[in-house]
Amino acid sequence: MKPSLILPLVGVCSIVVSAASLGPRAGSARTADPTFAEDVAPIVYRNCTSCHRPDGLAPFSLLDYESAAPKAGKIKSMVRSGQMPPWQAVGPRGVFRNDRRLTDEEKAIIIRWVDSGAKPGNLNQLPPRPIYSSGWEIGTPDAIVQMPDAFVVPASGTVEYQYFEVPTGITEDKWVQAIEIMPGSREVVHHVLVYARVPSPPGATPPTPASPRPTPLFVRNREHDVPDPPRSDSTPRRQLGALIGSTAPGTNVVEFPAGAALRLRAGTVLTFQMHYTPHGHQMKDRTSIGFKFAKERPDEEIFAAAFVNGSFTIPAGARDVAVPSGIGVTQPVKVWGLLPHTHLRGTRWLYKLERPDGTSETVLDVPRYDFNWQTYYLFKTPLEIPAGGKLTSMAWYDNSASNKDNPDPSVEVRWGDQTWEEMQYTGFLYSVPGRPPRPSP
Repeated sequence: MKPSLILPLVGVCSIVVSAASLGPRAGSARTADPTFAEDVAPIVYRNCTSCHRPDGLAPFSLLDYESAAPKAGKIKSMVRSGQMPPWQAVGPRGVFRNDRRLTDEEKAIIIRWVDSGAKPGNLNQLPPRPIYSSGWEIGTPDAIVQMPDAFVVPASGTVEYQYFEVPTGITEDKWVQAIEIMPGSREVVHHVLVYARVPSPPGATPPTPASPRPTPLFVRNREHDVPDPPRSDSTPRRQLGALIGSTAPGTNVVEFPAGAALRLRAGTVLTFQMHYTPHGHQMKDRTSIGFKFAKERPDEEIFAAAFVNGSFTIPAGARDVAVPSGIGVTQPVKVWGLLPHTHLRGTRWLYKLERPDGTSETVLDVPRYDFNWQTYYLFKTPLEIPAGGKLTSMAWYDNSASNKDNPDPSVEVRWGDQTWEEMQYTGFLYSVPGRPPRPSP
């Protein structure tokens, strides 16, 4: 079966509800017991229903009182503990534009609503419900690329990561404004990473440079490179390209601000890295990725890249093992988002910006990293790294028996794709100030 590229004929539909239309906000003068219609719905419509809706990532809907009320006790517990909405970072609000944390007042309203009997209120006075088009949070995509065939996930056991290469069929460069991944069977898809590359034509050889190569933009620590795995044959390492999209509980959509977009080049081939978890009965999955295109060439071109430390060893039974990494820049760079990624032994992350003058500051602190709730942290104002500066990361791991998620505390752990192995991986989105997007060659 050929890979599917679907170009919808219908117009793009987007979420049309604004915060102002959702009724009273936290901080209103109401003194009566909170009700769903007047007090709770405005909060959950703003913060929760992108997942908690029919066909969403979450197990129940919060779009209507009948679905929310039976879950009132669980809602209270999750809101009070801070587990919902999922957000593992700490620090001041306003730094990340996708910050999902509720305010203290919003939390108090929800807890009071539950404690006072989870009253419905006048359901005729509900604020307008958010509109989600065809299950896609980004609205109907301009293009959809789908796995070429369905993959059969067994009823039980462990499924190694699966890789599916899918040509996009795109014949001209496209500027991508938003990206979303749609699992075919959410019950068995734990997470998906989608990489993009443009293959070299068959038989092509790299051109011989006529002049010295320009100074590389990034300075990497080669001691942290991922070692080549031992091989019994001459099979080359899998070529993935740049990570452009991901979905996992906690993150799904990457959307760029107006005036910034990521270029999807003609001839791009996508690789879907699929992590499946059997769900008790055999199921089929055929995951898709959707793109919304910018209407014009952006002012800034967003690039996707990563930096890693692949040379670590975590001793058997060890707790609180710190593994560093970092990347330097030779000219100013704007960082638009950071994606910390470890597996089941990862417990926390800390990122710092180190300036050439010796000063530094924390730019992302994730003390409660959770493999099951991964997030692309998108800066509200891009993080500016000056020439000669460095972005550093530190990840901590717990390989002891006290880590309830640890697959096997009796073995030492090194870099590997599978969840019983580990990674120290940071995906990041960046642009280069003063480098306007160039036309396609």
